[in-house]
Amino acid sequence: MKQSNIIHLVLALGIVILFVLHFTQRPSESTDFAPQTADSSGVVARLPIAYVNVDSLLLHYNYSIDLNEILLRKRENAQATLNQKMRQLETDMAEFQRKHENNAFLSEQSFKNQQQGLIKKQQDLQKLEESLAQELMQEQQSMNNLLRDSIYRFLETYNQKKNYHLILSNTLNDNVLLAHPMYDITSDIIELLNAQYKPIEK
Repeated sequence: MKQSNIIHLVLALGIVILFVLHFTQRPSESTDFAPQTADSSGVVARLPIAYVNVDSLLLHYNYSIDLNEILLRKRENAQATLNQKMRQLETDMAEFQRKHENNAFLSEQSFKNQQQGLIKKQQDLQKLEESLAQELMQEQQSMNNLLRDSIYRFLETYNQKKNYHLILSNTLNDNVLLAHPMYDITSDIIELLNAQYKPIEK
């Protein structure tokens, strides 16, 4: 009976000691997962992560600007080619209509031949439009790949000194909904990328 009382007494003392330790523990010994402060001023220590605002990067990176200008000129050239051929087709169709209304065809066969010729020109123009659109899409994809590879290669070199554990991409707050501005390295990346960029021969 005495042994049972002693065990209960020891357990009670143990609970009291744990209770006292828990409520007298200093804040610096807290087991909370809050970030540690860098100093007594309460400044939060910087974690080894960062993010890049991709919209801003693409808007201010000179390589991206140059590639966009090249693609824009190709689009304009393609559209100019299509517009020229379309105007020619419209002229030919108007001439065909005029001749038809004035019975200017020498024979029924001549009428059919010219009609078939116009249909073929129309089909060729449609194929050209599809071909140019496909070509521009492939060109844009190729340029996107070049741009992405350029940024990735730079970040690999950049991070050899910075030693970030994680670098996120952020587009219109798509990936990073909320973050302290100190984790935004976009301006630094843009400045360094532009410093090493050699303009494209236009």
